[in-house]
Amino acid sequence: MTNSIVPGSTAITDAEFAQFQKLIYSIAGISMSDAKKTLLVGRLNKRLRQFNFGSFAEYHRYVTSGSDPMELELMVDLLTTNETYFFREEKHFDFLRTVLAKHPRGRPFDIWSAASSTGEEIYTLCMVLSDMLGVDAGWSVTGSDISNSVLKVAAAGVYSLERARGLPPEYLRKYCLKGVRSQEGMFVIDKRLRAHTRFLRINLNEKLPEIGPFDVIFLRNVMIYFDQETKRKVVARLVQKLRPQGYFIVGHSETLNGINEELKAVHPTIYRKP
Repeated sequence: MTNSIVPGSTAITDAEFAQFQKLIYSIAGISMSDAKKTLLVGRLNKRLRQFNFGSFAEYHRYVTSGSDPMELELMVDLLTTNETYFFREEKHFDFLRTVLAKHPRGRPFDIWSAASSTGEEIYTLCMVLSDMLGVDAGWSVTGSDISNSVLKVAAAGVYSLERARGLPPEYLRKYCLKGVRSQEGMFVIDKRLRAHTRFLRINLNEKLPEIGPFDVIFLRNVMIYFDQETKRKVVARLVQKLRPQGYFIVGHSETLNGINEELKAVHPTIYRKP
């Protein structure tokens, strides 16, 4: 048996870590590798101290007891939140511009960011849509995530100026407002863009709600945490929400080869529904 120790924290045993691996897989379909042990310890240690638990086994018993569903949700938030940034993997947005340039004026255009995290991807999409179709045109962006806490950040649309890296200066000027007083050092996404968005808590590992259909679905940098069978099930669910001739976009380190036969590759990481 080995322990994983972060300075000033409670150690976790292999058996305890295996309990959390099984739990997060059952809830979110995420396969947490052994290399994530230090990350888990770092993110959950404050929760152990909050409840004065002396071991991860005690905390696991508590969150699985059913007595505190809010704590279980918080645990999932802590273990599934991933960093993102504006215009991440920019070639996808360049491709979207080519699609929008051919889109008939006056026809709605709807996008789903299916693992939207804190919202940078959503507002990047909004800026591109506004730039290509007009800020008052009939387009929409739906953002979803398993974490309520990141959805709250996304819905607020308020970010530190440090998060502006990757944002073209003209977009920063056009679509972002500099924070004042209590929001000094921050910037706020223009309410005209936020008016085109909605945010939903969706667990991609479960039956999807009645949403869509969408012209484009972004599912980027999340499948790397799924095993092959979970990938197949998740993609099959999402494809049902995609319009015919719609596009399905995954992260640059991901592929749908061997996962879905319905979608046809048009570029690396970009697929189309017949």
